[in-house]
Amino acid sequence: MCLRKRSGFRPPDRIHAEIYTGPTPAERGGELVMGRAHSETSALSGTGRGRSQTTTQNSQRSNVCCFCWCCCCNCSTTEEERRRRGRRKKISQDTKMETIPNCEACTKPSVEEMRLWSQSFDKLMRNPAGRNIFREFLRTEYSEENMLFWLACEDLKEEVNKNAIQQKARCIYDDYVSILSPKEVSLDARVREVINRKMQDPTTLAFEDAQLQIYTLMHRDSYPRFLSSTIYRSLLHGGPAAPSHS
Repeated sequence: MCLRKRSGFRPPDRIHAEIYTGPTPAERGGELVMGRAHSETSALSGTGRGRSQTTTQNSQRSNVCCFCWCCCCNCSTTEEERRRRGRRKKISQDTKMETIPNCEACTKPSVEEMRLWSQSFDKLMRNPAGRNIFREFLRTEYSEENMLFWLACEDLKEEVNKNAIQQKARCIYDDYVSILSPKEVSLDARVREVINRKMQDPTTLAFEDAQLQIYTLMHRDSYPRFLSSTIYRSLLHGGPAAPSHS
């Protein structure tokens, strides 16, 4: 009875009635993550609901240009790629990712061949030794997954067995397209929607638009820095040879 006479005292039942019982910010964040993961799972399983959820969530992303490889467009893809690269750098340092990946089989390039790589990005990418060197450079920028994705798409195009095509397509999706992957490549909402539609019945061209977008990203963003890099300049001046496998 003495406690009830004190100023400001409220009965316990009233106190409990005012306690907030809704979801905490952490719970709301978890619901958002689970919602995005469920959208990707539905896209792979072939449900229309999955496609609808993916479209809604992609529309909430940053308003990037649908045609980010257009030369007259200054979209935010490059800035997004820089942010992703920073996150991958931390992941690589924290988890000690693989140090030396398998290179493509190639012969040692001549100095003349290596000089041709500076003439165009196409000439660099058509040469296995050039791709190996460029891939080594991308590793220093923590963006090697761009080349790995492009190579995986090229490998998919050579496949003829339907079951193998579906299996490889799903592996590519999980490794490079899924938002849950640490090696996710930078793709805009339009391209992701195209991929989700094609994944209902994947073919060798399921990632055609995405491959072009990543190719253009490497061309415009990484290739100019590669030409002025120590890795490339040392090769032109008689430095260590390009990595190769006989």
